[in-house]
Amino acid sequence: MGFKYKRILLKLSGEAMALKRKNVATGETEITGPYDTEFLKSIAKTVKELTDGGVQVGIVTGGGNVFRGAQAKEFSRARADDMGMLVTVMNALAVENIFNQNGVKSIAMTAVEMNKVAELFTKRRAESYFEEGYTVIFGGGTGNPYFSTDTAAVLRGCEINADAVFLAKNIDAVYSADPKKDPAAVKYDTIPCKTMIEKGLKVIDISASTIAAGAKMPMELFALTAENILRAAKGERVGTTITVE
Repeated sequence: MGFKYKRILLKLSGEAMALKRKNVATGETEITGPYDTEFLKSIAKTVKELTDGGVQVGIVTGGGNVFRGAQAKEFSRARADDMGMLVTVMNALAVENIFNQNGVKSIAMTAVEMNKVAELFTKRRAESYFEEGYTVIFGGGTGNPYFSTDTAAVLRGCEINADAVFLAKNIDAVYSADPKKDPAAVKYDTIPCKTMIEKGLKVIDISASTIAAGAKMPMELFALTAENILRAAKGERVGTTITVE
């Protein structure tokens, strides 16, 4: 089976990139380091399979493996978000490096100007890199505070004219409530973006949902595994399809 999409924007959860272990005493999973390099190598292998199959891939990196600005109450929100944006640039550089080492021609771009570290994002530059066969990794979020990296993913997906945005997360689908707190939570196979907004479902923030609805950008939300990315790119259902019609 071939791939359904010609160009996708993949959101890589920062927390999913992290090195983890299970705490025997509590049973909870703990982050023990910012990068699980073996996991990133598996994602590189997956992206190579996509690009070899003719799919152009853009990636937006999250920052939850190191720092979440929205949860840092000891700092002002705007400054905490600035710090979080810098973490996503660091993550973009890490992904770029692992990808290039594993045969995926990649370039990191950033929404905030830092010329010695990464090239500043513009739509024209990103398009030229896609045409040259690069996987383009976008760091720095939207470049503005108060916006999540989910919003950055949808925004970049719209800007690069992606066929779909893949939101690869630590949750496997959209539910009617938090399934960890509510055992009666219903899993959605498909859900209109408008319905998500109306119901206040917070698996994706409202800014991302609003942009996607306005731009009619379809989204696929699923648990971040290499296999799920490939299956979603083939058009298989692996989590929740968020429709915009």
